[in-house]
Amino acid sequence: MSGYRFNVLNILLVDDSKSMRSLIRVILQAWGITNIYEAEDAETAFNRLKEFAIDVILVDIMMKPMNGIEFTKQVRNAEDSADPFVPIIVISGYTERERVLAARDAGANEVMTKPITAKALYSRLVEVIEHPRPFVRAPDYFGPDRRRAHDSNYDGPERRVAVPGTGIIKGGRAG
Repeated sequence: MSGYRFNVLNILLVDDSKSMRSLIRVILQAWGITNIYEAEDAETAFNRLKEFAIDVILVDIMMKPMNGIEFTKQVRNAEDSADPFVPIIVISGYTERERVLAARDAGANEVMTKPITAKALYSRLVEVIEHPRPFVRAPDYFGPDRRRAHDSNYDGPERRVAVPGTGIIKGGRAG
């Protein structure tokens, strides 16, 4: 697990479990990451995002009063969001397809399941760094393109078109 200069990353770690934050912190520190900002709830995390230039957010899906899915939607869509484009990796102990799809549909870049392993976390960080997906703005969604593969021959009503100079793909039904 080498080849990346993870030590330059600013990570925001959001989890209401102090022991889970400690475990993930130890893994990140083993890779030389020292700029780790923690929050035990979504409101604190949203404010940390305004205080620091965050490169990646790691957020637990099950928190109260606002869960990780709601937090992800807030980061992506709130008018006062400091960085709606920041990569977000949602961490969940629940692997049901519905939860994974809910995280994806909220605007998460990646989803990883507990128990956390260094290998899984490493692969998710590499994925968001090496393969950043363009962002899509559609009537009911803003976030990374949910499709992993693109069909350049598709010309149907859901075709997405790049907005020049923005890094955003506009999607939705053609009128």
